[in-house]
Amino acid sequence: MESTQQPGVATTAGRPASDGLARLALKLDGVVTGLNGLSYLALANALDSFLGFDTGVQYPVGVFLLVYGAGVLALGLRETINRGLLRLVMVANLAWAALSIVVLATDALTPTGVGQVWIVLQALVVGGFAALQYVGLKRC
Repeated sequence: MESTQQPGVATTAGRPASDGLARLALKLDGVVTGLNGLSYLALANALDSFLGFDTGVQYPVGVFLLVYGAGVLALGLRETINRGLLRLVMVANLAWAALSIVVLATDALTPTGVGQVWIVLQALVVGGFAALQYVGLKRC
């Protein structure tokens, strides 16, 4: 990679060096979210009994996660990180994490024991992405 120097701003290939964590957090979020969505779509029948989530829930959630993950990844691959869109992704991630706990607390999907653990793990991972994105935003 080519590195250039501008007064007061270090850049690498035209990108501010300070957006590295935000960029990494967005890329990881996009890839993991997309793979999660793809798994819901490809393995819906197997996951139905394993997690206790009906395929009628998994298919639309899988499509949403696949599209959302692609959008988040695209944001992380842009030449410049749009801070407003980064904030929107952070809020969406926090909402997903909070709603996951609400779904678990209300037993809305009647998950199996493994499904309950999956919901908690998913909420923690998504909340972790939001935290990384927040720190990355502060560094941008």
